[in-house]
Amino acid sequence: MNPIARPRIRRLGAAALALGLVATACGSDDDAEPADDTAAPVDTDAAESTDTETETETETETGTETETEEPAAEGATLAELDPERCEANRAAGTVTYLSSFDFAAAASIIEVVVADESGYFDDMCLDVELRPSFSTANYTLIGSNQAQFGSAGGYTEVLNFSGEGAEFLITADFGKSSINGLVVPEGGAASLADLEGATIGVKGDIPPSLVAMLADAGLTRGEDYDEVLLDGFDPQAHLATGIDALPVYKSNEPGQLDRAGVGYTLFDPTAEGVSGTFGLLYTSPGFAAEHPTAVEDFMRAALKGMEDAIADPVAAVEKSIVRIDAAGNSAFLTMEGELFRWESELAEILASTPEGQHVGEIDPELFAAEYESYVAAGVWPDGAPDDTSPYDASIVAGLYGDDGKVIWPN
Repeated sequence: MNPIARPRIRRLGAAALALGLVATACGSDDDAEPADDTAAPVDTDAAESTDTETETETETETGTETETEEPAAEGATLAELDPERCEANRAAGTVTYLSSFDFAAAASIIEVVVADESGYFDDMCLDVELRPSFSTANYTLIGSNQAQFGSAGGYTEVLNFSGEGAEFLITADFGKSSINGLVVPEGGAASLADLEGATIGVKGDIPPSLVAMLADAGLTRGEDYDEVLLDGFDPQAHLATGIDALPVYKSNEPGQLDRAGVGYTLFDPTAEGVSGTFGLLYTSPGFAAEHPTAVEDFMRAALKGMEDAIADPVAAVEKSIVRIDAAGNSAFLTMEGELFRWESELAEILASTPEGQHVGEIDPELFAAEYESYVAAGVWPDGAPDDTSPYDASIVAGLYGDDGKVIWPN
């Protein structure tokens, strides 16, 4: 474990939040509706009058004066429960978050959008600015503290951009499987082995999980299949070029092909037993060391947003579409397409989260397995980056209560 890359987060504030939750729960009716975040002003004279009338009625009925217990304050905020922590979070200044693909309804994006739209960052005394970006463009900005949080494509991607002085700290991993797949046209290869000598179209590069899947089938990159660069993002147009296979996101292109009525076969790394990850959130070790409570409470709000996105996928996607449209929608994303994306990724998230773990919790053994299997598969023919374990698995694990829900002031 790298002590520089994984600073310990102060837990005092979280304990105060938990105490606030207990105090509120003990002083409230289980059947009461959720309280507003801001308590209403109290008319002191009216309150005193009501108290007097209540005590008089009690004396008349029983002959004994009864003391009434004052209920706990409703709608407690972080500023009320832990003013010191609130000020520490405000001292972090503007916390800039960079998405990995516009404001698409994808893991490590959608929960941040929902959290911001729902005011959860404000509740944590955090000033958060969301910016649309691309995952590979984020590392330089976060490494130089021009942004503080980003969405990453996977554990391997973070390792690829680490080194030579660049350090990052993964704070959450939502997808514990590969989100990539390999599509072949209808009537094409019936097995992965049939792709020997094939031409694979690529948009930049072949995802490492697909390289590993092909290697497991006996096909070595650079020897057993050719690669050709493709333009644009239309899978129909790509398949029409005559390529034998197309790398895709399981949560994107298959939905487009289905809606267009185009037949295809999908080879899934997860079904083939290949390790993978997707939907990671990360920051820099420097920011985490300087503002530990801000890092913890950013994640708290994001996890709260994820709870909402799981409970009501349609509402979460609608929030994403609002942000997408506000940013210009340069990728021409649609409600139908984004709902397919989120429902697909949510299914992957829930299926890949091990029993006994919480959604978003980091599994160090999974990260290690991904790295080791990719090394063995030859994903890095020029030499693998060092696996520096750039993560803190304790952050998300410490934000859930015994009931399995995110610890939150209410």
